[in-house]
Amino acid sequence: MSGIIDNKGLMMYWAFDEGTGASALESISGTQDDVQYVFNQAEFTESCTPPWRQGVSGHGLLFDGYSSYIAHSAHGEAGDGRLEYLSALSIGVWVAPRTYEWGYESKLAAIVNQHNMNNKQGFLLGMYRHGSWSFQIGLEGGDWKELWSPDGYELPKNEWSYLNAVFNGNDGEVKLFLNGSEIASTAVDRGSRMAAAADTDLLIGRNNHSSKLAEVFNLHMFGGIMDELKIYNRALSNEEVAASYREVLDSAPGGTVPQVKYDDIKLDRAPLLADRHRPQYHVSPPAHWMNEPHAPIYFDGHYHLFYQHNPQGPYFHHIHWGHWASKDMVHWRDLPIALAPEKDQLAPDGIWSGSATYDADGLPVLFFTAGNDSASPNQSVALARSTYSEDGDTDLVKWIKHPELLIVQQKGMGAFGDFRDPFVWKDEDVWYALVGSGIEGGGGAALAFISQDMLHWTYKGPFFEADIQKFPYLGPIWELPVFLPLGSDKHGVSKYLLLVSPVGVGADVEVFYWIGQFNKHELSFIPDQEEPQLIDVGDFHFTGPSGMVDPKTGRNIVFTIAQGDRTSELEYQSGWAHNGGLPLSVYLREDGRLGMEPIKELQSLRGEKLLSLRDKSLAEANDLLQDVLGDMLEIQLELEPGTAKQLGIKVRQSPDGEEETLLYYDLNEVMLLVDRTKTTQHPGEKCSGIQGGKLELLGENLKLHIYLDRSMVEAYANGLKSLTTRVYPSRKNALGLEIWGNGELLVKSMEIWEMQSVW
Repeated sequence: MSGIIDNKGLMMYWAFDEGTGASALESISGTQDDVQYVFNQAEFTESCTPPWRQGVSGHGLLFDGYSSYIAHSAHGEAGDGRLEYLSALSIGVWVAPRTYEWGYESKLAAIVNQHNMNNKQGFLLGMYRHGSWSFQIGLEGGDWKELWSPDGYELPKNEWSYLNAVFNGNDGEVKLFLNGSEIASTAVDRGSRMAAAADTDLLIGRNNHSSKLAEVFNLHMFGGIMDELKIYNRALSNEEVAASYREVLDSAPGGTVPQVKYDDIKLDRAPLLADRHRPQYHVSPPAHWMNEPHAPIYFDGHYHLFYQHNPQGPYFHHIHWGHWASKDMVHWRDLPIALAPEKDQLAPDGIWSGSATYDADGLPVLFFTAGNDSASPNQSVALARSTYSEDGDTDLVKWIKHPELLIVQQKGMGAFGDFRDPFVWKDEDVWYALVGSGIEGGGGAALAFISQDMLHWTYKGPFFEADIQKFPYLGPIWELPVFLPLGSDKHGVSKYLLLVSPVGVGADVEVFYWIGQFNKHELSFIPDQEEPQLIDVGDFHFTGPSGMVDPKTGRNIVFTIAQGDRTSELEYQSGWAHNGGLPLSVYLREDGRLGMEPIKELQSLRGEKLLSLRDKSLAEANDLLQDVLGDMLEIQLELEPGTAKQLGIKVRQSPDGEEETLLYYDLNEVMLLVDRTKTTQHPGEKCSGIQGGKLELLGENLKLHIYLDRSMVEAYANGLKSLTTRVYPSRKNALGLEIWGNGELLVKSMEIWEMQSVW
């Protein structure tokens, strides 16, 4: 790429044309710089080198947004000191951002920098909120100069942009260029020189002074593809900048900037498929962070499910809506991010949880919690529409936000400042909404709203609130209300299901529910029993509920997040955090209790049947189990207690039994339990102890329907309760099974299948 502009004064040049490996050549000094990347030496998956992609010229390097960067030493090489006390500096680089950072502590996500802002030394070129960008430089005499991109010149995601920053101390000016054209300038004193950050390495893709999150994650990292980074010790002219931009265009097919292929820049699931702890038939993002899945909806033959997602890394921060689609709620496809924070007055700081329903024309709409930290309260309800009616997009990839907030919390409307997670449904020609909040000075509550047109909403008061004095574990705030019709009971009375997730001081963060009646006139809920129940008796691994009535089958389907159980250090090392639980069908049983079972479509994942037995003793069953191994299994088991008062099954057992997880039922305590005291010997893993909860079997045998999916363990007992937990064995051979009891028992039946990945 030489010959059009004069490369005199070119101090550093990374062409990023390697296309493979874990180093990048700085061609002026001949230095091979290491590319830092979390999977260069992976602990839980197969090691691999950083991803290289198509660049504007040859290859480019894809930075993952949280672990990828290059450190170019400022010491001990030919040309040492070249960035000290320069009277001119020019930087040119092509970038295709995949994500924008939130801008914590007002710091830039660095593209390239060697700076110390406190000492007003060095330089920094980087991105900020919503695609804005800046060049900043420290000058002799203690001045720190910042030049920002003007409005309208933000960097688009998933597209190439050519950035140039030029410092000309002799003429006393700093300039920014975008795609070959000057877009901003500012004056400095004539004769200015840059004050060097001499003891600081030059970093590409990481801020020299990044903030730490959870003492592990460096914020202010660049996420996206980078190519053709050049640094000069002279001021390039406007003509030279324009020529360097045209040089790429002239060499590209059609004379235009190459398009970034979505498959080149999207988060890549492939490196995680071999992760021995990452579930493979549970729904999950391609990589990085998720919390609750939500807003399920069926449209044009496909189910759509969205999820809270940080595409920047495996940590909780700048939340977007991720998106999957499926024909059967089992085999999911990753789709582009549906909703992202933008430079607007709706939700610049986060797109939080919500729900989906249909508009008057039967087209999908999304209701979401709009996060705006400059507003009070900083949580409101907003809406986005699919572009399906304009472009026939059956994958529902594109969504347009309604320009105004729909519901803004007022004083007296719940606990002021806590107002989120709208659950919206349409009944005939009326729309109803529940919003999670609380009662000032009281406990959590779901607030009720009604609308005739889906855009203008009337507050109807609390839909339901519980007595926090009687049930303090229900907390001061409720999140993620879900309301589903269960049909009529045996007396012909229409019953409904209300789910909530308590948070705040004293809250037990689990999914609680009530069965009761719906007063549509008053827009209120009357529970059959005051005390709430749990769907799942695991400890914080079945949370974040969402739900829908499946139009295809009429079933009530509930989705949840299956929380991980790991430290931030291990989430950094693994590159992912959390996944969804299996979709549950919930229904009203003949006895009035809530029934639940994983959806039948999961049977499509069954591979080889590994075992089928009937009426065996404990010893006989375990003898047949000796050769049955796996960490992706479906198990159906019925145990008749006999003399045993505790009975169940050990899973993920190593041959010596030093690692194992015990799922069991205690007849005396009437509890379904999991014992994880021997689950793992890995020194960094957290999972341990015994968890569980009440389960009334009323004389029935114990019937367990168990799904093992690497670190996921889900046990469904007698169609009444589930127990979801996480296991991270250190032994790769912790794959065995063993029936267990503290007395004689009969294995009435047992069937085991291998399960296949959906990815």
